[in-house]
Amino acid sequence: MILAFVLIAGSLATAAALLVLRPLLQRREDARPAAAMASIAVLLAVLLGGAGLYARFSSYQWNDTSSVADSPAAMTARLAKRLASGGGSLEDWLTLGRSYGALEQYPLALRAFQRADQMANGRNAEALMGMAEILVQQDVEELRGRAGQLFERALEIDPTSRRALFYGAFGALGRGEPALARMRFNQLLAQEEDPTVRALLERGIASANAQESQVAGPTTPAPAPDAARIAVHVSVAPELAARVPPGATLFVAARDPKSPGPPFAVKRLAAQFPVDVELTGADAMLESRRISAGQQLEVVARVALGGTPTATSGDPFGQVGYHVGKDGKLNIVIDRLAP
Repeated sequence: MILAFVLIAGSLATAAALLVLRPLLQRREDARPAAAMASIAVLLAVLLGGAGLYARFSSYQWNDTSSVADSPAAMTARLAKRLASGGGSLEDWLTLGRSYGALEQYPLALRAFQRADQMANGRNAEALMGMAEILVQQDVEELRGRAGQLFERALEIDPTSRRALFYGAFGALGRGEPALARMRFNQLLAQEEDPTVRALLERGIASANAQESQVAGPTTPAPAPDAARIAVHVSVAPELAARVPPGATLFVAARDPKSPGPPFAVKRLAAQFPVDVELTGADAMLESRRISAGQQLEVVARVALGGTPTATSGDPFGQVGYHVGKDGKLNIVIDRLAP
């Protein structure tokens, strides 16, 4: 930005100088030589004088780089450079992971937390929770997979960690363990004073109770035949068919783009096309987030090249909006790649 200003100001000053120099350099009518020395003096006066006056009266701090040097990105870059040269403590790597996470540079944050976990031989709860939180930031479905396992390991090391208990409770719900989820929600609720957080924990307990009643046995009523459902026909565009390797995994999920959180329904199946899939309330991760008539959802079909719920660059996918209870059978063509 400074360089652009200097170039523009210099160009304007040069143009002004040429306007003044032109009559001095033109051949005079009395055949006397042009005023070359005067021209040089005028040029120096315009260029150097203008620069000097600006430097004297301008309030701009040309050498002030403190705001850039002290920015979170700059401080994180300095820490990363220092650690890259070797050494660094466990706390240094944890700090680097948190810093990258705050900057939403999730792959770098995950690598930093993994380095901290290696240094601690897998026995540091902060490193485990750091890795798990980064995975959840990228895909909340990881609570049912790798991230959930990491939170469980963190709880083995620190059973009183409220962060691990919170995520671990929702992870237990996602795995279909309502009793464990309810115990953890109640443990958190007993020490929570914030009314907003208490309401969230109470909804978690209600979801655990509802999930438990669903799997209680033959007394559980069967879903109504007219319950909300989404019928999906998934195919792959010919130009992307070669990008689907044998044995790949397909995830079909219904989300609300205006309501972040777990999907309202998700299914995992083999990536063999074409395929017909039906999403219902039984495919919900949380009892409180189930598909119902009237919802405006987004249905995504994605081939997970890495085999995990976390979307990765290059994953083939397709998505279509859907009005539950109004739209009929949905056709999704996997015709693009994840950035």
